[in-house]
Amino acid sequence: MIKAIIVDDELNAIKNLKWEIENFSSNIDICDTFTNPIEAISAINYLKPDCVFLDIEMPEMDGFQLLSHLKYRDFDLIITTAYDNYAIKAFKEHALDYLLKPIDSEDLNKTIDRVLKNKKANTLGEEVKKILESIDTKKVSKRLAIPQLGKTIYIEFDDILFCKSDGNYTEINLVNNQKETCSKKLKDIEKQLSNDFFRVHHSYLVNLNTIKEFVSTDGSHVVLKNNVSIPVSRSKKNDLLKVLNP
Repeated sequence: MIKAIIVDDELNAIKNLKWEIENFSSNIDICDTFTNPIEAISAINYLKPDCVFLDIEMPEMDGFQLLSHLKYRDFDLIITTAYDNYAIKAFKEHALDYLLKPIDSEDLNKTIDRVLKNKKANTLGEEVKKILESIDTKKVSKRLAIPQLGKTIYIEFDDILFCKSDGNYTEINLVNNQKETCSKKLKDIEKQLSNDFFRVHHSYLVNLNTIKEFVSTDGSHVVLKNNVSIPVSRSKKNDLLKVLNP
């Protein structure tokens, strides 16, 4: 019997996938499901599943970040997503299985067959190791490219204090008190940065390494090393504390 965990920020997506698995395969036991990636990390490390069905596009923490926080990695990884984008292409290069939503029953059965074969051959976890190595390689540069009129500016991640949403634009605040404006939405900037950055508020993305204080009185906020205060939304407070105090 294969022990599996499902991680997806959409509850309906979890219910649909769980129903498909339970009705079309007697070899998979869904031992737990999670909409919260932080909780999923703890569960994967504790339960040590044989495979994980993981949504790559999640607002609080994407699939790449979740993988990088895991201590236990000896499992088969199956990506579930509605987006056939650059992230999926990276997984395909390492022969990782992925399922596009809405998930096709035939594709799911093929994926389950592959997990069973890997289990029998004792090759669980090899693909996860490859993709994690790929992630580490991609982070060597650690620079954000900002296209501007007639040129492109490259900013080191470490030089960024925080990013602030300004409609369809993003204001990037740097450690030298300078600011750069990028013609991309904050959510698009977030995808390009490393897991050292955290979305503390709908309008703010903060470099975790620049936080010197977390204040919970008079409205939660963080104080950065340049003494700028950034609000922390109620929905992000607990997840931020878990990241700051692992």
